[in-house]
Amino acid sequence: MEATTVDYLKYLKAQRHFSLATIASYEKDLALFSAFLESKGLTFTQAGKEEIRAFLAKELKRGISRRTLARRLSALRGYYDYLHMLDLVPINPFRSIQSPKTETVYPKALYLEEVEKLFDANAKRDDELAVRDQAILELLYASGMRASELVSFTPSQIDYRSRMILVYGKGSKERNVPFGRSAEKAMKRYATETRPKLVGKNTSRTRPHSFFLNAKGQDLTVRGLEYILHAIEEKTGQFLGLHPHEFRHTFATHLLENGADLRLIQELLGHETIDTTQVYTHVSTKHLQTQYDQFFPRNKKK
Repeated sequence: MEATTVDYLKYLKAQRHFSLATIASYEKDLALFSAFLESKGLTFTQAGKEEIRAFLAKELKRGISRRTLARRLSALRGYYDYLHMLDLVPINPFRSIQSPKTETVYPKALYLEEVEKLFDANAKRDDELAVRDQAILELLYASGMRASELVSFTPSQIDYRSRMILVYGKGSKERNVPFGRSAEKAMKRYATETRPKLVGKNTSRTRPHSFFLNAKGQDLTVRGLEYILHAIEEKTGQFLGLHPHEFRHTFATHLLENGADLRLIQELLGHETIDTTQVYTHVSTKHLQTQYDQFFPRNKKK
């Protein structure tokens, strides 16, 4: 890599305070464009619109998604702003290149029938982690919590009388999250039957704090939660591509379909703005179209 590229990555960390993951992605994007230019016998400072368009065409041809390409353009645009700031290039050629239009990807939500079938199948398990897993499933669906919120709250943050959990969302912002009676029943059973057994298995010096624990009696992590959902699919035979965020989408979509106000859903999900919540109106519309196609007589004849 050129010296200026290394300096730029240091600049992103020290001055722009980019995360290490973002910097690593930018480094790969810069290296990719650098290799393309080298194949043409060029350097970064010699690249123009023609080379950029050729690079984009090559990436699209090899199957790179438009979303990934848009991110790469953003990384390269930022780098050339840096070069321009240092007077190493007269203009930023990426400023006149538009990012490829990307498709809007709407969140996937489970149907109520799928949720009920999953819960029923998991309730039939008799292994030692079945009760914990049922409580996780029930609470994910009943609360719309983020994965990070579900794995981090402690027993003291639960108020069973009001059926509320105090959680700390993005930016450590507090909010009270309600949960239903079915989730309450599953959580209480886990708290009295399974959690004490898991705590007893903890051989580390670190005392667990979180309500949900892993099989070793340690605090659950987001990755551990994802593993549990995958294991639930294997154990129940219900392969739905389960993911914590999918339950969050399902929670919001089902609320909307049953008449809940967007402002209420925004508050329950802990969204900063209503624009983020607005996506669920599209999900609901898509669901309505699916149902229409399935049940409208003339569509069924076709």
